[in-house]
Amino acid sequence: MINLENISFDHCIKCTVCTAYCPVARVTHLYPGPKQSGPDTERLRIKNPNLLDESLKYCNNCKRCEIACPSDVKIADIIQNAKWKYSPKKFRLRDMLLSHTDLTGRIATFAGPVFNFFTRLFPVKRLLDFFLNISSKKTLPEYARGTFHHWFNSCRSTQEDYDTRVVYFHGCYVNYNDHELGKDVLCVLNAMNIGVTLTNEKCCGVPLIANSFLSKARRNAAYNIKSLEKSIGGTNRKVVVSSSSCTFALKHEYPNLLEMDTSTISSHIEYITSYICKQFLQKNIPDMKPLNLTAAYHSPCHLERMGGVIYSVEVLKRIPGLELKLLHSECCGISGTYGFKKEFEQIAQDIGNDLFRQIKSLQPDIVITDCETCKWQIEMNTPYEVLHPVSVIARALSGNKFDLTV
Repeated sequence: MINLENISFDHCIKCTVCTAYCPVARVTHLYPGPKQSGPDTERLRIKNPNLLDESLKYCNNCKRCEIACPSDVKIADIIQNAKWKYSPKKFRLRDMLLSHTDLTGRIATFAGPVFNFFTRLFPVKRLLDFFLNISSKKTLPEYARGTFHHWFNSCRSTQEDYDTRVVYFHGCYVNYNDHELGKDVLCVLNAMNIGVTLTNEKCCGVPLIANSFLSKARRNAAYNIKSLEKSIGGTNRKVVVSSSSCTFALKHEYPNLLEMDTSTISSHIEYITSYICKQFLQKNIPDMKPLNLTAAYHSPCHLERMGGVIYSVEVLKRIPGLELKLLHSECCGISGTYGFKKEFEQIAQDIGNDLFRQIKSLQPDIVITDCETCKWQIEMNTPYEVLHPVSVIARALSGNKFDLTV
């Protein structure tokens, strides 16, 4: 039966611009494109669920079809919902390990250096490829020792001295993989006389959604909503997020895909560069030293979908001595866990090749992007260091020279 509250597919005017803009359809004939897999076939699936199109699995949920759509059809959401409703339910250990980031993160950070050493051994990568279908051509991200949340306890009291404070939703990447990015967020905000508080949080749910662990994603969402409500405490305090995909999940995936009520927190959530940019416009600009570097900037898909790229670009333009080169908007191909899966690895590579060629032709000193998985993909395929915009600001604050060894 048709859900009358969700018939955006009926707004499709069949212009096929979404297919022309789709990075997956551009590189493989196995995927007919978002128009056919989304609005076109949804009409048939409603009448007969057995008309499931197997090509649905090739959609990487990058949302570029929704960016391009002139009729505001929620194409990627239609495809994702179809995967959940009509695709056969098969448990895969690989998908569970890649998507349950809190579980794998807690285990891996218990002995981060040891975990990192073994996952880089070629025999181990071959075993993961053979038994779990995790591509041996990909390098799993490094894990830190311990969690960022635990580290933050050592400086929690100093953050309470600031009159203005924000809640920092740091996400799994900062908590388990890159503590330095979290420290850079504190460094930059403190330099602007803004304190930071952390809340208890679980994975935002992006990898769970992508791997069809819907019930777990909803439980995490409910936990995060309740925790953020408590941290905001009826004030106008902002919740800043340093991951573009986490921001997208909190603001859009929760209400649209997971059908969660986020009315109490949605207006408080802001991507970190958007928050910093607005502070800069209010003349709250920390003293920064010239970096004298050329940087190539890659805009992540989810940040583009939110219209947030302009804030990152404007903030980066304020850094003295940074020559910013904007790359032509292209999906990097990895799309979270998608590119780590053996059956999609070559598609992910083919999607990203144009982007990698752009970067190499510019020969920048560094590459900048807001998304952690984009960072992994670019670093695996180019010789350049990839930094978050906030980390670049932090380097300008410290006045330290970049290590340009690549």
